[in-house]
Amino acid sequence: EIELLLFNSYADIRAFLQDMGTGLPFRPATFDACISISALQWLCYSNSKNQIPKRRLTRFFSSLYTVLRRGGRAVLQFYPETAEQAILISECAAKVGFAGGIVVDYPNSAKAKKHYLVLSFDRTAKAPQGLVPDGSLGHVRVDGEDSRKKRPIRKKKGGIKTKEWIVHKKETQRKKGKNVRPDSKFTARRRPHKF
Repeated sequence: EIELLLFNSYADIRAFLQDMGTGLPFRPATFDACISISALQWLCYSNSKNQIPKRRLTRFFSSLYTVLRRGGRAVLQFYPETAEQAILISECAAKVGFAGGIVVDYPNSAKAKKHYLVLSFDRTAKAPQGLVPDGSLGHVRVDGEDSRKKRPIRKKKGGIKTKEWIVHKKETQRKKGKNVRPDSKFTARRRPHKF
């Protein structure tokens, strides 16, 4: 849902609550720009049978295309769950007539990664490049593939938390002068599942 606060020169505040999947109910060419933070990805989910994500995205982008003035821009920050969601979002925006693309800041970071959908009416405009960890600008792909080589999957080391490993660990701790309980017949014994 969209919460929109409109401020005018008389300090009059009007609140507006709307599901953005049903479109934006404003007159054409009302806004110069649009900024959205972490709202767009929720259109990729449906709460009922009649909520189809592709239809909701198309309805939102077509109404956004209508309410923006020609020459206007939109920047929508979102967190896609999968690469397919990011592609679906950008395809729906392009389908209604927007130009632009997706910019990813810090693409190799799990916590700092941010996706921005940068839209404009100018077909010759290109989306800016995303930031990389050293603070410079870098080229980023949005196809879900990582350009680095994939590491081979390693098998887990056997013997971790076995009796031999625990006894060795205790000996190492004793040599370091740590206070360690003495070994007994219960050392490294598995407990039953229920206590």
